[in-house]
Amino acid sequence: MQIKAVLFDLDGSLLPMDQDEFIKAYFTHLSMRMAKFGYDPKELVSTIWAGTKNMMKNNGTCSNEDVFWKAFSETYGEKYLKDRTLFDDYYHNEFLKVKDVCGYNAKAKEAVERIKQAGYRVVLATQPIFPSIATKHRTNWAGLDVSDFEFFTAFENIGYCKPNLKYYEEICNRLGVSPSECLMVGNDTGDDMVAEKLGMQVFLLTDCLINQSGEDIEKYRHGSFAELLEFLNI
Repeated sequence: MQIKAVLFDLDGSLLPMDQDEFIKAYFTHLSMRMAKFGYDPKELVSTIWAGTKNMMKNNGTCSNEDVFWKAFSETYGEKYLKDRTLFDDYYHNEFLKVKDVCGYNAKAKEAVERIKQAGYRVVLATQPIFPSIATKHRTNWAGLDVSDFEFFTAFENIGYCKPNLKYYEEICNRLGVSPSECLMVGNDTGDDMVAEKLGMQVFLLTDCLINQSGEDIEKYRHGSFAELLEFLNI
C-alpha cells in the first residue's frame, strides 16, 4: 500500500547523539540544579529511573506523565507537587547545556522538508519519556521545530512507550491511517524497527545506530538520509 505518513524518531535519528553521553549530561545538570533544593543526587537519579521504567510499562490507562509523577511521589511524597515548577525551570535553563553533547546533521532537516514537500504527512515519533518542553528543545537542536510535524509524542500526550506496538497503533489512530500506510524511520533496531511487526514499513538510519540485540541489519532497508530519500524517490 502507498505510504502516506512518515514517522521520525528524534534522538540519534534527526538529532545525532551518543545516548550514553546524553544521559550522563542530562543527569549531571539536573542533579546539580536540584541539589540546591535538597535533593540527594543519587536518590534523585534512582527515582527518575524508576519512573522511566514505569513509563516503559505503561498500558495506556493514563498518560506517561501521570505514571512518572506517581513513581516520583512514592519516594518524595507530596513534596513533588510544589517542586514540579523547579523541574520545569530546569528544562527552560540548565537542560539547554545538554545540547553540547549532541551533534547536528543538516541532512536531517533537509529530509524532513523534502518529504513534506513531496506530500507526505510527518510525525515526530520520539520516545515519550520527556515533557513537551524538552522535546521542543531537542527538535530545535536538530534544526527543526515541532510545528514542522503534524504532531509529536511527549509524556503528557500518550500512555505508551516504544517498543510497545500500542504506541505505534495510537499514532496510526490519531492519523486515521493503517500501519501499512506508514514508514517508521529511526536508528534503534529494537525501539523503531519493531513497528514492522504492526505492518509498517521501516527504514533504519545507521549514522548513530543502536543495535543492542546484534540483529542482522541487512533485513531492513537502511542507510543515511540520502538513501532514505532515494527509497522514497524524492
